[in-house]
Amino acid sequence: MINSVIIDDDSNLREGMKAMLTMYAPEIRIAGEAESVVTGIELIEKLNPEIIFLDILMNDGTGFDILERLNQKYGKISAHIIFITAHEKFAIKAFRFSALDFLLKPVDPDELKNVIVKIKAIQHQNNNYKHIELLLDNISRQTENFKKIALSTSEGIHLFEIKDIIRCESEDNYTMFYIKNHKPVVISKTLKEYEELLTEHGFERIHQSHLINLNELKSYIKKDGGFVIMSDASQLPVSQRKKERLQELINNL
Repeated sequence: MINSVIIDDDSNLREGMKAMLTMYAPEIRIAGEAESVVTGIELIEKLNPEIIFLDILMNDGTGFDILERLNQKYGKISAHIIFITAHEKFAIKAFRFSALDFLLKPVDPDELKNVIVKIKAIQHQNNNYKHIELLLDNISRQTENFKKIALSTSEGIHLFEIKDIIRCESEDNYTMFYIKNHKPVVISKTLKEYEELLTEHGFERIHQSHLINLNELKSYIKKDGGFVIMSDASQLPVSQRKKERLQELINNL
């Protein structure tokens, strides 16, 4: 059995989550529940759960307050965090950059099942939970100019400087990251998901299969159908409908 706790000030949501977990993930045991920052911290300290279902906004503070206080007290948080949230745009973006799972209210059973499958798959990875510190840092600074991104691989979660990412390449439902001074990293998410995250950080989709860091672009060759040469010497095709957009971006660099 996998021990978990639910911390949310909405009793109806807590009951609903317990019912869905019983139905869809009976191997996850709800060891306890709390409705505030204070009682949530006490619950986590008492039970040391493997999974924490955590609301963002509560009557006496936020779920981030819980993580921050535990992090300050113990140096790290060794649990899988699944945030339960309404549509807080900034928080959701921070979750995605930190490779942290979240469920939108009202919780969709299929989304819950997907998150549980993911957690079970990575449960025995060597995880240092540094991505939680990354989240807390981004939340505390209240800026969307994130400097790092957490990437969850089959080996664990790794943090990288966004500026060190040279390019991303689509391979079916996977994305291959090419990063300075590091071997390629394979992520089980689509290129479109990372396009949405990285476009505001100087990345551009130049082809169905390629997302590039414009700061790592060395040359744009218009002959032979059009292709770019990147700082890692890779040559990548530019799709016909992306050529005009790429030329505009290059002119403005």
